[in-house]
Amino acid sequence: MGSENKSSVSNVGVWAMNVISSVGIIMANKQVMSDKGYNFRFATTLTGFHFLVTALVGFISRQLGYSTANKHVPFWDLFWFSIVANLSIVGMNCSLMLNSVGFYQISKLSMIPVVCVMEWILHNKKYSTEVKGTVFLVVMGVGVCTVTDVKVNMNGFLAAAVGVFCTSLQQISIGSLQQKYTIGSFDLLSKTAPIQCASLLLLGPFIDFYLNGHNLLDYEFSLGAIFFISLSCALAVFCNLSQYLCIGRFSAVSFQVLGHMKTVCVLVLGWVLFDSALTGKNIMGMGIAVAGMILYNWAVDKAKQASSKILPTSFIKDNEDETTNLLKSGFEMQSTKGVDFSGETK
Repeated sequence: MGSENKSSVSNVGVWAMNVISSVGIIMANKQVMSDKGYNFRFATTLTGFHFLVTALVGFISRQLGYSTANKHVPFWDLFWFSIVANLSIVGMNCSLMLNSVGFYQISKLSMIPVVCVMEWILHNKKYSTEVKGTVFLVVMGVGVCTVTDVKVNMNGFLAAAVGVFCTSLQQISIGSLQQKYTIGSFDLLSKTAPIQCASLLLLGPFIDFYLNGHNLLDYEFSLGAIFFISLSCALAVFCNLSQYLCIGRFSAVSFQVLGHMKTVCVLVLGWVLFDSALTGKNIMGMGIAVAGMILYNWAVDKAKQASSKILPTSFIKDNEDETTNLLKSGFEMQSTKGVDFSGETK
């Protein structure tokens, strides 16, 4: 019981770290990138800064002996994972710039069913009726409270498709790589962050220039902008680490479903801190989404209990079959001991 309680507290702590750091980074980025803030319109480059700080933290922790990162992961696996992760970032940024906010929210919501289908294809993972129903409830609730105007064009649709596919594949791959190479969350993050950092800082300014027409070299950095960019980078370390921890402990689907709690928190904090409008429709959608998350947790626990009951039963049946076969073979050996195959009985 003590170990189970410790594990539950640890799981809650990981989720709390992800929600707090994610909401915090959204608020910091809003201050950095908005017109009322510091108008730093270089989202892809800013993500490169995030991974630069994450890579530095990983390097320092190894030098101080807090992290060994001695598990070998082939460079090709790290490279293709980093490419997929970067394409997810660029795809979602392009989707936000080219489409309406409503369609961008719809594309984010579509990640849950996409992750479910991809896990079924890649890992033959199946979901109970209760889990499917609660996932639909969460998607419906978040859709009600976030989706407003929906406008899309072909380039925006392609960007959203790339972003959704790569984000789903990246989140599934986090868990797969950790299991395949028995590597910890922070160690895996420390290995992938330098590759993502180098590629994003190299290509990020050009991608941002294509998206908004602003040149990074023309931006004038103020002390306030540097402070909030640094705050965003510090929060990104906790956000990236908690993402790897959550997916490593649970699953990509659970990370997506429960991750929409961040959407609810952002809406509430936007209303409290930035005087954003909060309508009855928003409140109703948030209520449906939160209810769906609670029921999802219940459905997952129910599915785990059902599978744990099936496993011992099948194990006993296999043992019974094996014992029966051994007894039969033993009986046959005893019967043949008294037989001379030349035709005479001993």
